Amino acid sequence: MPCEGVIRLSSRRIPEGTYHRALKAEAEVVDGNLNDLLWDLTLYRHAMQRIVDALWDLDRVPNRSQMHQLFYQLLRSYGFRAHVARNIYDYVLALVKATRSNNGSRPVLRRLSARLDYQDAKVELNKGVVKVILRDKWYTLKLKHRRDYIEKFRGLRWKEVHVKYENSKLFVSVIFEFKYHPYVPRNIIALDINLKTIVAYDGFGVRRFKTRFADALSKRKRAEELQKRYPRRWRFNKRILNRIKSLHGKARSIVVDWSWKLAKQIVLKALRRGHAIALEDLNGLKKRASNVSDVAWKFTMFAYRKLQHAIMAKALEYGVPVIIVDPRNTSSVCPICGGKLTYIHRLAICEKCSFIADRDTVGAMNIWLRALRVLHAHAGACGLPPSAPPVKDETRQRGRKQMRG
Repeated sequence: MPCEGVIRLSSRRIPEGTYHRALKAEAEVVDGNLNDLLWDLTLYRHAMQRIVDALWDLDRVPNRSQMHQLFYQLLRSYGFRAHVARNIYDYVLALVKATRSNNGSRPVLRRLSARLDYQDAKVELNKGVVKVILRDKWYTLKLKHRRDYIEKFRGLRWKEVHVKYENSKLFVSVIFEFKYHPYVPRNIIALDINLKTIVAYDGFGVRRFKTRFADALSKRKRAEELQKRYPRRWRFNKRILNRIKSLHGKARSIVVDWSWKLAKQIVLKALRRGHAIALEDLNGLKKRASNVSDVAWKFTMFAYRKLQHAIMAKALEYGVPVIIVDPRNTSSVCPICGGKLTYIHRLAICEKCSFIADRDTVGAMNIWLRALRVLHAHAGACGLPPSAPPVKDETRQRGRKQMRG
């Protein structure tokens, strides 16, 4: 029986249950007028912002019943359907509560977007179209995506439709529900994520993947250098502003695209071998290097989270078990004897048992051991070795063979 639940606050498995997947695609209006749809989206944003402003000035956020009394007739006067009106003030209520709980400032809605459910949208994947209505007109939106991608969602129950207009393009996201039933793993692939290298350890050997995070960070730094060089001009000089936006956009695209590609590769490998995937809890990570700037650290954490999100999303899609472990001291404790490690640059040495390995390998091995304890804590052992065996670095061995050749 698959393991689920929380072992400790610091170590846990992602439990089986119902999760969501999103079909995201560019779309075009094939039945209806695009300008009419944009006008409906503009009114939708205006109505939401008006309610946000009204709630923000109140000392206490009203409940849902009070929201209905305050804003239902106002939204109906805009021409919105009854169910759309209820969705608007429900969403605004959740937005204001979340912003206040995080001590944020008044939300300002800039995007043209709308969230619709089964009463205001129809999803017909066999035809590759989505139909939506906000006020008095239905619009048929054709999904501009590969047919094989759309077919992956056939048979799933859809929950919401999001329509968004951005950068002169119309996008549609359909949120589907699916059941996640992870198998009982035979072993674990532990991942230690770093800026330049991802180290994977499965109890018998190490494999290294080069990342593109450093490339993305260099583009981010170049954009920020331009902002520092032209502290007053860059916001108003179109050429400089476009260059800065381009660099920021490229940095983000590099991270996102590479993360999804590597995530699929790792998850499919785990699926073929019947392994679970072990990851660090990024919420427990702290700034570990004093010489790393705040900007570099924030972007690095953005990259780590994007990769972890991609791995978890793909694992949920393919039914691969995922274990989240406490990241504290994964590089300072010997994975063989548990002794304190000393470092010469990035080379770790255990004076107690003479274990020697690089810092990233030590981290991956300790993540593997902690994930192993989580599995053993659920329904007994899964046929795994009780401790970390001597490490074999597959990447280095492959490099030596190529050099000999």
